[in-house]
Amino acid sequence: MTAPYRKVLVAIDCSDESADVLSRAAGVLEGIEGELHLIHVIEPLALAYGADVPMDVTDLQSGLVKQARDTALDYARQYRINEDRIHVELGSIEKTILDKADQMGADLIVVGSHTRSGLALLLGSTARGLVPGAHCDVLAVKMHKKA
Repeated sequence: MTAPYRKVLVAIDCSDESADVLSRAAGVLEGIEGELHLIHVIEPLALAYGADVPMDVTDLQSGLVKQARDTALDYARQYRINEDRIHVELGSIEKTILDKADQMGADLIVVGSHTRSGLALLLGSTARGLVPGAHCDVLAVKMHKKA
């Protein structure tokens, strides 16, 4: 029998679906002593749009980080996650999540997974991108489109 998960890193995108992902992650730790960590990664605008961003986006990016942190704090309060276990970072989404999981010694990464079609299917999802590089288990919580 395998040991239960003790350190769970939950990757959220700060959308309404984040609550579903957090709920599933909290369920994994139900009844056992463990740590739930929350991460939200913001891709730097220069990375997302190429290095040729024609203006200084420092203030805009700082605003995005603050807004994401506030949203992450709201979710964290609902699940009694300590503030020192909330990570809002700038970087490549998959790499930053994997690096954080390694740094904290996570034994599970939980992330939402959407049904994709068209270009999104070709490009793949964060959940699919995490699996090959992860040094721990990855749980992809299937998100369904709300009618």
